[in-house]
Amino acid sequence: MVECRVVIPATTGIIACMKKSAVVVIDPKIMSGEPCFNGTRVPVRALLDYIEGGETLNEFLEQYPTVSRKQAVAFLEEASQRLLATG
Repeated sequence: MVECRVVIPATTGIIACMKKSAVVVIDPKIMSGEPCFNGTRVPVRALLDYIEGGETLNEFLEQYPTVSRKQAVAFLEEASQRLLATG
């Protein structure tokens, strides 16, 4: 079994804990260790790029059907909580 880690977006940006049910994982065997949505090869950066570019969550999900709405929303909520906690 490959060891995967949960990514916690923060200004220090790194790893919090290991969970099999993680929304986002880092696995050196998947996309060279780039943070991806669990169970996919979709980097979380793709979602952030969509949002930065003015695209909607629905547009992202249409383009990346392997990412569930639940995963994307959970990631955005966690990122928001981390951002607001540091402010």
